[in-house]
Amino acid sequence: MKKQLIATLVGGLLVFIWQFLSWSMLNVHSAEFQHSANQDKVLEALGQNLEEGTYFLPQAPPGSSNEEHQKVMENSLGKPWATVSYHKAMEMNMGMNMLRAFVADLAAVFLLVWLLLKSGNLTFNTVLLSSLAVGAIGYLTIPYLNSIWFETSSIGHLIDFVVQWGLVGAWLGWWLPRK
Repeated sequence: MKKQLIATLVGGLLVFIWQFLSWSMLNVHSAEFQHSANQDKVLEALGQNLEEGTYFLPQAPPGSSNEEHQKVMENSLGKPWATVSYHKAMEMNMGMNMLRAFVADLAAVFLLVWLLLKSGNLTFNTVLLSSLAVGAIGYLTIPYLNSIWFETSSIGHLIDFVVQWGLVGAWLGWWLPRK
């Protein structure tokens, strides 16, 4: 149990530190967020027209029939569209956000360690490749699929998956096979 806890704690720290660097100092995700010179006007218009929430525009109203949804989509072809996450007030609760992220990272690494310890003969290569496989599953089923449907960049997430799960795999590949 001690081995699993140490593996989880160090692995969780590796993921957390990489995520911090990726989203801040290294700015790996810069392609995901663009600046608008008219941001004040855009925010004012959104504030006058939206409640808090995430929107896909254009969209048929709730309760619309399949035919009405189809008509909205057909009428929208070739015209502008957007996904918008709107909030009435910006709040910076960095401490709580970082705590929640760290707990999520610990949980993810704990689950990986648990899976790895269920297998038989652990070698460095097996652990490293298994860790990368878990990262690839997460990348392919969430950020990459979202990039397909919403036409966004997922390069930052691809870099994250390779680096963070590669680091965790290297750590666990060294630590777990030890007696």
